[in-house]
Amino acid sequence: MTKILVINGPNLSYLGKRQPELYGTTTAAELDDMLRAHAAGNGYELEIFYTHVEGHAIERVYQAVERGVDALVMNPAGMTYAGYAMRDCLLAVAPDLPYVEAHITHIERLGKRSVTAEPSIGMIFGFGVKGYILGLDAALMHLGRK
Repeated sequence: MTKILVINGPNLSYLGKRQPELYGTTTAAELDDMLRAHAAGNGYELEIFYTHVEGHAIERVYQAVERGVDALVMNPAGMTYAGYAMRDCLLAVAPDLPYVEAHITHIERLGKRSVTAEPSIGMIFGFGVKGYILGLDAALMHLGRK
């Protein structure tokens, strides 16, 4: 069965409370339920990981490759513009772990440039939490599942 890992970077566990005018009112728990329903409806295994620490996210990416995870969808959050170590990790695993970068906000309008997007197969931003679903669909499409 196809396995996809979703990583949510710094501050995303505080969804629904943190700057709702930018990130909406959907909580992290509600987002997780939405993603799990998508996985159940599309027949793939999903793992969701939240961290505020770039090093923990990097460890999780390498573990995913070792465990045979098929794709990664990540909202790197604060790592987006400062995560050079994460970018290097993603470049190292790029042949083995296709990566879709997803953001809730339109990061370009916020003046943020992604350093972690370089190794991605694609990037989705500006569609709110539904961008995660678009990211999962893009990963499945890349894997030949859609």
